[in-house]
Amino acid sequence: MISKQHIIDRFISYVTIDTESDPNSNTTPSTAKQWDLANKLVAELKAIGMSDVTIDDNAYIMATLPSNVDKEVPTIGFISHFDTTPDFTGANVKPQIIENYDGSDIVLNAAENIILSPDYFEDLLLYKGQTLITTDGTTLLGADDKAGITEIVSAMEYLINHPEIKHGTLKVGFTPDEEIGRGAHKFDVEKFGADWAYTMDGSQIGELEYENFNAAGAVIKAKGKIVHPGYAKGKMINSMYYATEFINTLPRLETPEHTEGYEGFFHLYSIKGEVEETVLEYIIRDHDKVKFEARKALMQKIVTDLNTKFEAEVFTLDIKDQYFNMKEKVEPVMHIVDLAENAMQAIGITPLIKPIRGGTDGSQLSYMGLPCPNIFAGGHNFHGRYEYVPVESMQKAIEVICKIAELAAKK
Repeated sequence: MISKQHIIDRFISYVTIDTESDPNSNTTPSTAKQWDLANKLVAELKAIGMSDVTIDDNAYIMATLPSNVDKEVPTIGFISHFDTTPDFTGANVKPQIIENYDGSDIVLNAAENIILSPDYFEDLLLYKGQTLITTDGTTLLGADDKAGITEIVSAMEYLINHPEIKHGTLKVGFTPDEEIGRGAHKFDVEKFGADWAYTMDGSQIGELEYENFNAAGAVIKAKGKIVHPGYAKGKMINSMYYATEFINTLPRLETPEHTEGYEGFFHLYSIKGEVEETVLEYIIRDHDKVKFEARKALMQKIVTDLNTKFEAEVFTLDIKDQYFNMKEKVEPVMHIVDLAENAMQAIGITPLIKPIRGGTDGSQLSYMGLPCPNIFAGGHNFHGRYEYVPVESMQKAIEVICKIAELAAKK
């Protein structure tokens, strides 16, 4: 298998390129700097010997590894995204290599006393004796999803260099703007030409996911009136107090910090307030479609009830669906999940089949006609300064890709 150092070098060459996406942009990709990595990936795919390497006007990358068998076997795709989240800076990433991790605290940044500790992040203890790549405590790492890209490119390189491993036609796809919910919006499924695909965008080694949240975004605006505070009695209406009442009317324990597994939530992620107007931005998530619709209906009812209470149109609500649970599209073709599970077991990995508490490009692609479960990429603590990835997990993900290709050709 490809050496650890080769994987480390490739991964670091990706994460040190800033590709943060921007939800306030109307372009695709949403930031010009995403082209820096996109163009590098195109050159690299050509250099390792991939065929039909293309990049379109929106930075969607596709490439083909032709079949090396003389029978008809399914065409399988592997997909990852090259943008990083706007939740935390991805500029000037300075990865740190921790070899033979001993299970103790990792000092990410001594000057700022930033510690990656197994006392808080218990998963670290799964990787004692392994090589970890961490941040320096001031940025995210970008393993979401540059670990996935590293794994796909490395797997293709390995299969090209080892033609004795028989496989059908394999397709590679890299997308921009997944972190702002647009990764699949301009993905040309017909051009991609795969029977099904896998996103390499999960976390812990062994993860295999074909269920995700139904998702919507909600914007609530509360209107007020500003007058001089010295003469405000009976006249001023402070929108921030109204907004607080809306917040407190929602179920307090149905939030991300109080839920797990299949439990849905309301997540208030932004407040912008002044006396005259306060804007609340929420995401609404639930695996169950009926409960998902009920959550949206509850928000509307609260707005209606509060407007009735205050005898004015104080609140307005705008809800937009974002993506849906891919389980509906994957269950009819469960053999594609079984194939990934068998591939993991064949190389000694215990599959962890569980729902995604989030979304991937695969959820949207599944509704676009490309069933697309999600496989682990190996990283932990995405979207922040405590992000890390074990190199051995990336090695195993590469092996999973190769084994999926091999097993599919034996059908």
